[in-house]
Amino acid sequence: MKKIIIILLCALISFLSIGEEASSKEDLKIGFLFSLTGPFAPAGALAGYRGSIIASDMINDRGGILGKYKIVPIVSDAQSSPDVALREAERLITVEKVPVILGVFSSAIAVPLAPICEKNKTIFWVIIAISDEVVKGRHQHYVFRVQPMGSQWGQSSVEFISEEYGRLGYKSPKDVKTAVIYEDGPYGVSVSTANLERIEKYGMKLVMKESYSHKAQDLSSLVLKLKAADPDVIFHTGYFPDIVIFLRQARELGLKTKAIIGHGAGYANFLLLEKSLGREIMNYAYDVDPAPAQILDPKKLKKGLGELNSEFLKRYNEKFHDPNPTTHATQGFAHTWVLLNDTIPLAVKKYGVPTADNIRKAALELDIPEGGTPAGYGVKFAPPDHLFAGQDLRSYPAVMQWVNGKIEIVWPKGMKTADPKLPLPQDSVFAK
Repeated sequence: MKKIIIILLCALISFLSIGEEASSKEDLKIGFLFSLTGPFAPAGALAGYRGSIIASDMINDRGGILGKYKIVPIVSDAQSSPDVALREAERLITVEKVPVILGVFSSAIAVPLAPICEKNKTIFWVIIAISDEVVKGRHQHYVFRVQPMGSQWGQSSVEFISEEYGRLGYKSPKDVKTAVIYEDGPYGVSVSTANLERIEKYGMKLVMKESYSHKAQDLSSLVLKLKAADPDVIFHTGYFPDIVIFLRQARELGLKTKAIIGHGAGYANFLLLEKSLGREIMNYAYDVDPAPAQILDPKKLKKGLGELNSEFLKRYNEKFHDPNPTTHATQGFAHTWVLLNDTIPLAVKKYGVPTADNIRKAALELDIPEGGTPAGYGVKFAPPDHLFAGQDLRSYPAVMQWVNGKIEIVWPKGMKTADPKLPLPQDSVFAK
């Protein structure tokens, strides 16, 4: 009887200890601000949110941050509206009192949101929006972006053509005729400005430059101007609905060219565009973006990250029934992972608690080399006195092409999985 009592007492003590350990884990609320509805959702915002949520789930399933903090996502829908997004951000800051807001997809939201977070000393962890204006010249202390900048998108596409002009039948980049078309918001302006700077650098011929509203319902006049200008390469920056309208009307009006290169947003979702427009329109289209996890070479990643990406893709498919998610899903996962797996743990280890100020200090101390994140690139944030304070100086996009239902990396050379189909093959509806 005595032995039974002792056993029961030991079991009770063990149970109480487990309960005490479980209750000692603190909740860490993080604001997840994404456009879950509206036109930005199918363009990439929804995929980015899903990737971020999976990163949070995986951290919690591993015991939380350092076994001390359970991530509690406070999810807000920006509804593809800057006004709604700013109201939601104010609520997250003042009511929910989150130390970090992570998101967002649209640069039109990120640009005005950054100074609000800065003023309130709340970390704004930018994982998708790319406009240079989010960080350029602002010298912010609480805004950090793991994602590459928009100017890198515009630079990369022109750099690609500057190296591959021979495939177009020319002896010099100066022979290439280019057109730059873009939505007139911060995102489009940022990318197109870089397009134009690089086009001028290589002496390429600029035969047309024109902006438009991403809310436009008719882009036929733009298409007709392109037909008259007759460019070899069209550099296009848009969201999702406007890209669909442009490509559909380009097909209807008989636009011919040698390459159409998109810069993120809607172009990242090749499969959805193909479902909306048909393969005859989408085949051989290009996109500039960080590469999605499923086409990254695990051998070029830090040990263990290939398996981590495989787990992410498995969970994504199980939860959202999508075996080949877009790059925005990888951006959401990888960039959130850097926050939850690298930055906040460093803040806790070095400074004690995950306040916004401690997370800020830890972010500035991050030094992750090439291949050290699930996105493939490293992390080193520019300090507050830098022109691009808070920007990850080690991030970069690649140039990818949609070829018969498969994504191929065609630039830079170190990441290539295939040579580009340049100029457009004769089975393309846009081929000259």
